[in-house]
Amino acid sequence: MTKTCLSTIAAVALLAASSAAFAADLGVPAKAPPPMMMPPIYNWTGFYIGANLGGAWANGTLTDNLTGASFSGTHSGVIGGGTLGYNWQVSPNFVVGFEGTFDGTSIGNTSSIVTVPILLKPTAIQGSIGTDWVATVAARFGIAVNNLLYYAKVGGGWADNSASLTNVVTGASVSGSNTRSGWLAGGGIEYGLSPNWTIKAEYDYLGLSNWSNSGPLSPVDTFSISRGINMFTVGVNYKFY
Repeated sequence: MTKTCLSTIAAVALLAASSAAFAADLGVPAKAPPPMMMPPIYNWTGFYIGANLGGAWANGTLTDNLTGASFSGTHSGVIGGGTLGYNWQVSPNFVVGFEGTFDGTSIGNTSSIVTVPILLKPTAIQGSIGTDWVATVAARFGIAVNNLLYYAKVGGGWADNSASLTNVVTGASVSGSNTRSGWLAGGGIEYGLSPNWTIKAEYDYLGLSNWSNSGPLSPVDTFSISRGINMFTVGVNYKFY
């Protein structure tokens, strides 16, 4: 029985080999294997709009130039708003573009009271400072790995700041607000969820120019402010083709 089965298998194999050889002799081409499908390269080119939300912290100094009272430190708040930009994918791995943002913030701080001498009398002074909104415009330079983009940002920005100094003994106060400009640097990571939707995480620093303001603590009194703002946000963008 075993010899019969082996003989049958050998006969079938010989017949298959003979058929293949006969087909080759007749010039019938053998079927080629299907080509390997390459994954599509993600397309970063296009306009996009989006939203962002995160935290921000400001550092700087508020100084009363008459009394010499100075308040410095770091204070934080929430930041969030909108994004508008455009990308050019100039090669499979290099992306350039521009981006603008506008965000409202809750950054604010009221300092502890500082006692200083005015006309040889001890006087208690308190300072407060806050930022209402931040706007930025920057160029972006990125390295793309398919739908993952590592990028850096360089540009400028503006922030609307307000500040006040108060003599807590007499109630006299000096206050003011000012929109200051400065330089911006940052970077982040963006991920393409689909051809149109991306998510990102980003850190930026905005260094603002100093400003000063005068008021009624005395006829010659002014205060000056130096300020820088750190921002960490996450966001979502919708990209148009």
